[in-house]
Amino acid sequence: MSSLRRKLLTASSMSHADRRLIVEASVALLVARLRSLLPFRVLVRHLGGILAPHSRTGPPAPPAPPAPLSQAEADMIFAIRWSVGAVTPWLPFRTLCLQQAIAARAMLERRGIDSVLHLGVRDPTGTALEAHAWLDAGGLNVTGYPVDPALTEVGRFV
Repeated sequence: MSSLRRKLLTASSMSHADRRLIVEASVALLVARLRSLLPFRVLVRHLGGILAPHSRTGPPAPPAPPAPLSQAEADMIFAIRWSVGAVTPWLPFRTLCLQQAIAARAMLERRGIDSVLHLGVRDPTGTALEAHAWLDAGGLNVTGYPVDPALTEVGRFV
């Protein structure tokens, strides 16, 4: 069976709500890819400004506990995570972790669900900077998980 035929069969068996989420995730990922072409300082302003991960004068502060989620919100978070993950490999362009986190965050914001977009680096003092972005909402993993424990969080968008 051809790949296109398999995709069409899968799409035809999806619910209307799932197809809508797939389309929304596709558009959100395209917009996120375009936004990621902006200079980082401009992108930071679009995302609401970056916050330090913890106080620089003392030990790291524990993260604030997330607000309790309703079952409908938790279900929506899982659905958005699924849609972004399902669409990503089929797009005609490559999406990176930051773009996936930006897209999922925008989808959550449209539904009034708060999220935290984290930025981390491996070996921030070395010559080869390796960065990663991940998103969580209400204590649930959305994109970019699992997070490598060798990463150091350098900022977050809340």
